[in-house]
Amino acid sequence: MQILVTGGAGYIGCHTVLELLNAGFEVVVVDNLSNSKETALQRVAQLTGKPFAFYKIDVRDGAALNMVFDEHEIDAVIHLAGLKAIDASLEMPLEYYDNNLNSTLRLCEVMQHHNVKKLVFSSSAAVYGTPSMVPITEAFPRAATSPYGMTKLVIEDILQDLYRSDDGWEISLLRYFNPVGAHPSGLIGEDSNETPNSLLPYIAQVALGKLPKVRVFGADYDTPDGTCLRDYIHVVDLAQGHLAALRGLRLGVEAYNLGTGNGYSVLDVIAAFAKASGQPVPYDIVARRPADVAACYANADKAKRDLKWTARYGLAEICEDAWRWQYNNPNGYETHTIPVKKLENA
Repeated sequence: MQILVTGGAGYIGCHTVLELLNAGFEVVVVDNLSNSKETALQRVAQLTGKPFAFYKIDVRDGAALNMVFDEHEIDAVIHLAGLKAIDASLEMPLEYYDNNLNSTLRLCEVMQHHNVKKLVFSSSAAVYGTPSMVPITEAFPRAATSPYGMTKLVIEDILQDLYRSDDGWEISLLRYFNPVGAHPSGLIGEDSNETPNSLLPYIAQVALGKLPKVRVFGADYDTPDGTCLRDYIHVVDLAQGHLAALRGLRLGVEAYNLGTGNGYSVLDVIAAFAKASGQPVPYDIVARRPADVAACYANADKAKRDLKWTARYGLAEICEDAWRWQYNNPNGYETHTIPVKKLENA
C-alpha cells in the first residue's frame, strides 16, 4: 500500500513517515522545505533502513502534484502540509489562508482526478477556540479564534462538502492537541527555522543555555498552581495515531481528538524538564496573554474506541526524549553531528 505524506519532512511528518515505513507501508513524501529540512528524511532513512521517494514541491502546484500521482500508485494520503503557528497567523492571515486552503484544494482535486479517496487530514484542537469546559469532546462547538485555527475549521467544512458531493470518500480529521517530544533515538525532533513559539521547545533551549529564561504568561488562573493547563502529546504517539486513522478509514468523515486526556500546567512542564535534563530552567512570571484560556485538554475516548489508539507516553518520557534531541542537536538539523544516509530522491 503506497501512502503519500504531504509535509513529510516536517516535525510531525518525519515521525509519521518513520512509523509508516516501520509498519511496512510504501511511502512517497512531498514537501517544499519552507519550514523543514531534508536532513530529517535522511535520518528517517537511516533509522528504518528503508528507501522512499521524496519530491521537493509545493502542494499548491497542481501540475507537479499530478506528476507524483502519475509516477506512483497512491492508495491513500496523509495531509500534513501547511503553516501552523497561531501567532504568525495573526500577523500574516492572507499567507495562512492562501497556503493552507489552496494546498488542500489542489490536493483534493488531484486525488479526485486519480480516483484516490482515502484521506487523513491534520486538523487541530484550535478549531474549538475557547472551550467552555474540559475535557473537550469531538461534539464540542467549533469556534476558531485565530486565522490558523480558522483554516483548519474551513478545511474540515470543505472535506465535509466533498463527501456530500461524492460519498465514495473516506476521511479522518485528526484534531491534535499539543505535539511535543522527539524520537527516542535523538535523531529526529522539532527544528523550526524560527525562535520556538511553543512552550516545550522554548524550555529546551533555556535548559541548553541558548535562551535566558522561560516567560510564564500568568500565574493567577483557576488551576492548581495558577498557570495554564494544556494536553501535551508525545509526537511518536501522534504519529502512531495517523497509522491508526489510516487503518480505521471508512466511508464518511470522522473527527478524532488525539491527546492524552491530561492537563499539565506550565510549571509542571518546567519542573519535569529540569528533572529530565539535570539543568536549571529559570523562569519569570509575566502578564497573561489575552487569548489564553485556563485549561484545554482532550477527551480521546472516541479514538480509543474506534481506532484502538491511546497515548502511551507521559510527561517524563516527553521531556527525556525532547532533551535527548536538543542536547544532541543544539542547532537542530544544521548541527550534522550524526552521520546520515542519503535517501532515494525521486
